[in-house]
Amino acid sequence: MIPVKGYPNLYRDENSGAIISCDSTSYNQYVSAKKLHETQQYEISQLKNDIEELKLLLKEFINGTK
Repeated sequence: MIPVKGYPNLYRDENSGAIISCDSTSYNQYVSAKKLHETQQYEISQLKNDIEELKLLLKEFINGTK
């Protein structure tokens, strides 16, 4: 691996020429942020489903009491 000038955590693969990051702290932060985002999206989806179910129950209740 060849160090990339000016970037202490980047290296160039000698065979493929690919740039590889060896900054594990940034990677771990990225993974944590992605998991948090996925969890939040799941929770939002669940809340939307719960609200839709409540709306249906309210409609049934209102229509059943007339």
